[in-house]
Amino acid sequence: MNAPLRRVAVAVMVLFTLLFLNLNWVQVVKGGEYRNNPLNRRTQIQDFDRKRGQILNGDRQIIADTQATTGQLKYLRKYPAGNLYSAVTGYFPVTGDPYGLEAYQNQFLTGDSDKLFVRRLSDLVTGRQAQGGTVQTTVRQKVQQAAYNALGNQKGAIVALDPTSGAILGMVSGPSYDPNQLATHNYDAYVAAYNKLIKDPNNPIRNKATNETYPPGSTFKVVDSAVALANGYNPQSSIPSGTTYTAPGTTTPIKNDHGSSCAGDGKTTTLLDALRVSCNTAYAQLAVALGTDKIRNQANQFGFGADISNDSVHAATSKLGDIPDKPSLAQSAIGQRDVRMSPLQGAMIAGAVANGGIEMKPYLVSDVLGPDLSSLGKTSPEQYGQPITPQIAGSLQQMMQSVVGPHGTGKDAAISDVTVGGKTGTAQNGDGGEDTTWFIGYAIDKGKPVAAVAVVLDHAGGSSSIPSGMAGKVLQAAVEVAKQQ
Repeated sequence: MNAPLRRVAVAVMVLFTLLFLNLNWVQVVKGGEYRNNPLNRRTQIQDFDRKRGQILNGDRQIIADTQATTGQLKYLRKYPAGNLYSAVTGYFPVTGDPYGLEAYQNQFLTGDSDKLFVRRLSDLVTGRQAQGGTVQTTVRQKVQQAAYNALGNQKGAIVALDPTSGAILGMVSGPSYDPNQLATHNYDAYVAAYNKLIKDPNNPIRNKATNETYPPGSTFKVVDSAVALANGYNPQSSIPSGTTYTAPGTTTPIKNDHGSSCAGDGKTTTLLDALRVSCNTAYAQLAVALGTDKIRNQANQFGFGADISNDSVHAATSKLGDIPDKPSLAQSAIGQRDVRMSPLQGAMIAGAVANGGIEMKPYLVSDVLGPDLSSLGKTSPEQYGQPITPQIAGSLQQMMQSVVGPHGTGKDAAISDVTVGGKTGTAQNGDGGEDTTWFIGYAIDKGKPVAAVAVVLDHAGGSSSIPSGMAGKVLQAAVEVAKQQ
C-alpha cells in the first residue's frame, strides 16, 4: 500500500474510533441525563401516556387524582384539596420527577410495580387501557384539617400518629404550598413556580415534619427522665436545682427561664416538679450525675442516630451530637448544643410513653390497591423497639400529665375528660434569631392510647403555650376520630 492510501486508511480508522467512543459516551455516560432531561418530549409523553393511580386519605377521599386531557400529554395530575395534603402527597411535575409520597410509591402509581404484574399481563391480552395502582394513606381528614388549621401559615410542622400502630394520622408542614402549580403541563409555568418556591426562605416544598431536625429544647428532658427512672430515681425523688448551675470545667452558668429557682425549696426539687416547670438547672445537674453514656444509650433506644425511613416515610436522622465533656453534657441534657430532633421522632417518643414503653415504626401507607380497588398489600404495624419498661412508661405518664395539669407549662394542651400528657420546649438558635418552640405529647382515652403529637414552630419565639394549644386541637380531633371507629 502506498503512502497516500495508508494515510487515508489511518484517518478513516481514527474517525471510526472517535465515532465509536462518542456513541458510547452518549448512550452509556450521558444516556440517563438525556432520558431525564425535562426537554426530552419522548420521556414526557411516556410518563403521561398511562393513567397514574390515585392517592387516598384514610377515609378513602381522593387527595391526588388524574384527569384526562386532549393534549399530547394525555393525563394531568390534580390535587383536589390544594395545600391541605401537600406534605403527605408531595407532587408529580411535568418533568416526571416526583417528590414525596409520589416518589416513594412511584412504581406502584405508574403501574410498573411487581404487585401489578398480573394486571399488566391482563391488560396486554385484553387490550384494556393500562393504568397505575391506588395508594391509600393512614391520614385522617379530621386530624389533618385540625393540624393544618392550627399551624396556619407559620413556619414549622405538626405530625400526629397512632401510638399503638405507628400509623400517621396527620402531617402538615408550613408554610404550605399548592402542588397543582407544579403539576401543570406548561413547562415554563412549572419552572417559574418551582423556582419561586425553592427561593422562598421558608422553604415550603421541604416536608419539615419528617425531613428537618431542630434543637428540641426541654422536650429532651423526657429522655433524661427515662434515664433517671431506669437508675433508681422515681417521680418524687429529690434532685438539686437552684437558680443557676455551672458545670465542672466551665465558668458559663445554665439558667432557668425567667431566672426562677424552680419548685421546691430553691435548692432542690422533685423529679416530677422539675419536668412540670421545666427546670434547666435540675436537669443539667441530673445529666452530669448520670453520665454521657447513659443519656446517649437511652436516646439511641428511642431512635436517635438511626434511619427510621421506609417506603412511605423518609425521615431525617435525629442526633445527639458530640458530648466531649461535662459542660457539653449539661447543655445537651436541656436539648441545646448539637442535639437535633425531627418532629416525627418527637411524636414517636411521646407515643412510646403512651404505649407502655413500646415504640412503633411510623408509616404513611395503609394499603396499596389495584385499579379495581382490590387490596394488594396492607401494611402490618411493626414494633420499632422498647426503649423503656412499662413501669418507667407509667412513671413518665404521671410526670408528663403534670406538665399538662393546671400548674404545668403545657396546660393549654388539656382536653376535657381525656388524659393528656406532654412536654413543652423552647430552644435557642445559634443564629441569634427567635427561639424555636415545641410541644410533644399524647392523648389516652378510657385507658387506650389514641394519638401522639409533635408540634414545632421554627424561629417563632413567644410562649410554649402556643404549640401546646395547637397540639390540644390536633389530639382532640384524633380522639373524635377514634370514637367514630
